[in-house]
Amino acid sequence: MSAAAAGAPLRVVTESPDETKQVAARLAQLVRAGDVVLLVGDLGAGKTAFAQGFAAALGVPGPVTSPTFALVRHYGTGTGSPVATLIHADVYRTGSLHEVTDLALAELVEEDAVAVVEWGDVAAPALGETALVVTLEAPDAHGAPGRRTITVELQGRWAARTAEVAAAFGSSELSAAPQGSA
Repeated sequence: MSAAAAGAPLRVVTESPDETKQVAARLAQLVRAGDVVLLVGDLGAGKTAFAQGFAAALGVPGPVTSPTFALVRHYGTGTGSPVATLIHADVYRTGSLHEVTDLALAELVEEDAVAVVEWGDVAAPALGETALVVTLEAPDAHGAPGRRTITVELQGRWAARTAEVAAAFGSSELSAAPQGSA
C-alpha cells in the first residue's frame, strides 16, 4: 500500500457518527505525550463526534462536549491511557492567531498530555508543524447524512508513525489519498 510512504495523506470513509468515533479511538491509542491533533471541517462535519471517540478511548469519564465558549477543557484520562490529560480546544470563536497562541496549547501538552483542537485550520499556523491533521468532510448531507470522509495528514513527529496509523485502520479500511488532496 503506497500510504506507508511518510507524509502521504490517508483516507477512510465512515457511515455513521459511531464509526467516526471508532476511527478516532484507533488514533487515540497511538498518541504520545506532547502530540497535537488538529480537527478540520465545516460545521456539522463531525469534529466533536471525533473528539468524543478520541476521549472515550483515552478513558475520559463523562460527557465530552465542544468547548466553543470555554475554548479549552482539560480531562483526566483513565488507567492505561498513553497520556494523563486530554486537552480539548475549540478555536472557532478566536479572533486571531494571536489569541490561539495565547491559549498556550503547545506548552500545555508538554505535561504528559495530548491536545485535540477543533477548527484546527485556524490553529495550524501556531501548532500545525508537528500535528496530526484530521480533515472531516460530509460529502452528501442529504443522501447519506452519517457518511464522513476522514483524511489524515501526518506531519512532523507523526510522519514517523505513518505505518502505525495505516496498520491501526487496516488496509481494507484505509487508502492513500491522492497527493494534494485534503
